[in-house]
Amino acid sequence: MSPITINKAGRGSSAESDPPNTSSFTQMADKDLESIGRHCQFEYCNQLDFLPFRCESCHGTYCLDHRTETTHRCAHAGEWARRRAGAASTRGPAPEKPTIHNSDQCAHTECKTLVNTLKDPGVRCPDCRKLHCLRHRLREEHDCARVGPGGRRQAGTGGGGGGGGNDALKSMFARVRTWGKDKTQQLTPAPKANSPAARTMQLNALKKVAKGDAGVPADRRIYLHVVGTSETQRTDPPRGEFFFDSRWKVGRVLDDAARRLRVENVNNRAGEEERLRVFHLESGEFLEFGETIGGGRVAQGNTLVMLRGAGVMLGK
Repeated sequence: MSPITINKAGRGSSAESDPPNTSSFTQMADKDLESIGRHCQFEYCNQLDFLPFRCESCHGTYCLDHRTETTHRCAHAGEWARRRAGAASTRGPAPEKPTIHNSDQCAHTECKTLVNTLKDPGVRCPDCRKLHCLRHRLREEHDCARVGPGGRRQAGTGGGGGGGGNDALKSMFARVRTWGKDKTQQLTPAPKANSPAARTMQLNALKKVAKGDAGVPADRRIYLHVVGTSETQRTDPPRGEFFFDSRWKVGRVLDDAARRLRVENVNNRAGEEERLRVFHLESGEFLEFGETIGGGRVAQGNTLVMLRGAGVMLGK
């Protein structure tokens, strides 16, 4: 077996022909940088601009400093503006605003929409051959009836014609029912002022606007009209709608009502000339301070009046 020989010269020549690439980037030639931008075409400038500007009048390329027609002394200054004005004049006048004189109107008897416009295109019904808006384009919406060969409407016994006749009949009965309902409401007599129905309506209206302590349970509330006292005869007395606890005494009701109506209450530190008394309008009697407001004399919806100095007349 012959020995293996190694050619060192060959290995050395191979290493010299393929040197290892130790760099991590590719070097770019100088001419590649110039190919990115454009040179300014203004005389004595020739600056390389990577974001050049194009003049729409002379179609030249310029840098940032010479981009306007004044700075680069454009030979065709204002040409782009004249071209734009000429193009605008050739377009013709602006479209006329749609009106009832230059547009079609929906064929529905109660619709005033203009059709065949940019906003509302018209839809022609294949049965009645009339033009309708998008809202009334369906046969059920415009009370459609089929049109015969001579242009006359025909009822038909089946298909689309029968459906149109049924829809028209339903619409007619619906109008009759609506008219009858309105007529019934007009002929229905209003309840009398002192009837139980009228009192119930007044109490319900009072409950909607009455104010009071939110902590009072709903089943223990008594709703009343309260009228305060005026300091002078020329001013109207304050009044309001309130609810109180039916277990409260008349004195507590007086204090709460006076506070809400902003009436001066000096019952604890003044004589009878300045003290407030509670007058029950329905019974025509004054209520005692220790009497329970829900004891039976005062009913729902009654009126209480606060009078100052009434104790002098009562001999209290």
